[in-house]
Amino acid sequence: MIRNLDITTLRSFVAVADSGGVTRAAGFLHLTQSAVSMQLKRLEELLGLELLDRSGRGVALTASGEQLLAYARRMVALNDEVIARLTDQAFEGEIVLGVPHDIVYPAIPRVLQQFNAAFPRVRVQLLTLNTVSLKQKFARGECDMILTTEAEVPPGSERLASKALLWVGAIGGAAWRKRPLDLAQSRNCIFRPMVLRALDAAGIEWNLAVDSDSDRTTEATVSADLGVQALLEGTLPPHLEPVRHDGGLPELPAHHIVLYGGDTSGEVHQRLSSLLRAAFVEAQAAKPRLKVAS
Repeated sequence: MIRNLDITTLRSFVAVADSGGVTRAAGFLHLTQSAVSMQLKRLEELLGLELLDRSGRGVALTASGEQLLAYARRMVALNDEVIARLTDQAFEGEIVLGVPHDIVYPAIPRVLQQFNAAFPRVRVQLLTLNTVSLKQKFARGECDMILTTEAEVPPGSERLASKALLWVGAIGGAAWRKRPLDLAQSRNCIFRPMVLRALDAAGIEWNLAVDSDSDRTTEATVSADLGVQALLEGTLPPHLEPVRHDGGLPELPAHHIVLYGGDTSGEVHQRLSSLLRAAFVEAQAAKPRLKVAS
């Protein structure tokens, strides 16, 4: 026969143990003394155990009572956590999260799924913009939390991972061999100025194969083998691959994935920032083996 413990009786038991008596526990629980006493009696009858030693002037726990107390505390706490997460108005609202297009996959969908399971009443509005635009919005208070890709980690931000910046081209493509080099880097891409400086320093002439704000336009140009671009390791779409240039192109500096707003107080914001940390630390540790074009 299955017997089920009742949270109300467990709560009364914990209150009596913490307050040292039925009278004080009843006041804490806003119940009558007789109601608390009846709940304790039902709990003892259900378990077939004496939980309280009533022989002295005060109320003391028996050995069985001491053993139950640790479980009772955990069960009451878990019950309260579930109720708070699913019904408490404090966990309703919206968080605006900004993420650059090229680091959305694969981490962000998993983070959003995990966060929604924990806080189903909190809506996360995801913005996918370039790093420069995201930092401007964050500074104006239009985003609660943002991720960026940057060569340095500015004060007030947090580094989540570091990734190599790679030359990328069409699968099996040869656009990287052409001179002048056709470069396809979005107009507002934070990588673009340093890529151009690296090419100039190496004495490699270049043309802009596309001059657009659209990441999709840039990807389409590169996938058609009409140019090359620079992307972070692990963020490549399936129709592009790293170029093994054997020194034919300059090496590019590593970049950091940086979190802003991760130190905001409040359980909801802290949970989202902790999920972001875990996702990118896990990705950093995995470091998949690169497929390269020769």
